[in-house]
Amino acid sequence: MPDSPTSSRPAGRAPHALRPIALTRGAAPNAEGSCLVAFGNTRVLCAVSVEDGVPGWKKGKGEGWLTAEYAMLPRATHTRTARERGQVGGRTQEIQRLIGRSVRAMLDDFRWGEFTLKVDCDVLQADGGTRTAAITGAAVAVCDAFDWMVRTGRIAASPVRRRVAAVSVGVVGGVPLLDLEYEEDVRAEVDANVVMSSEGRFVEVQGTGEHGTFARAEFDQLLDLAAAGILALDAAQRDVLGAR
Repeated sequence: MPDSPTSSRPAGRAPHALRPIALTRGAAPNAEGSCLVAFGNTRVLCAVSVEDGVPGWKKGKGEGWLTAEYAMLPRATHTRTARERGQVGGRTQEIQRLIGRSVRAMLDDFRWGEFTLKVDCDVLQADGGTRTAAITGAAVAVCDAFDWMVRTGRIAASPVRRRVAAVSVGVVGGVPLLDLEYEEDVRAEVDANVVMSSEGRFVEVQGTGEHGTFARAEFDQLLDLAAAGILALDAAQRDVLGAR
């Protein structure tokens, strides 16, 4: 894949550059933890609710559970998307399972008593990278929710051992790009979502050759691009959580 020093991306963004990132804690003040995350024009509200009790298969073990749900508001996109009522679609299920797996990777175990943390990620505005933005914001909200549990005496110490963050990468017009906007995502020859921990370890990698195959060397280049972007996202998380 050629590496171009110039870019025709919106606002002249370099191929290796993230969109402007914003993480706003406490955006849903009624939730035990929340974060409004913006990746450019993509905005996702992540809110964590702490509930007494656990699913039936967890009862009696003295362990908690953490799960996630994902939804897109009808006018998050240029045209109205119908609300998913009852059975959610396959794409939604896949994304919320990814978010759940990712935020559970922040923990080593579930030994915090029988409490369930439910992470709701609602897309307010979509311009590519909604799942990666949701994971990045959810990690901040989960940290705050566990801190709330400590402050209110529900647990003695937070079980969070690391943060997680995620970003998209892809090849558009033969050029590897970081943090794809919608118009880039729909034209990508290769598209991947990468989740990593603050320890620099991979949590999950989803990669697809949208219009054919791709070489191992090309994928390695995309992983390097993602790792550099996630390092910057982790720094943003660390900065905003430093005020805890």
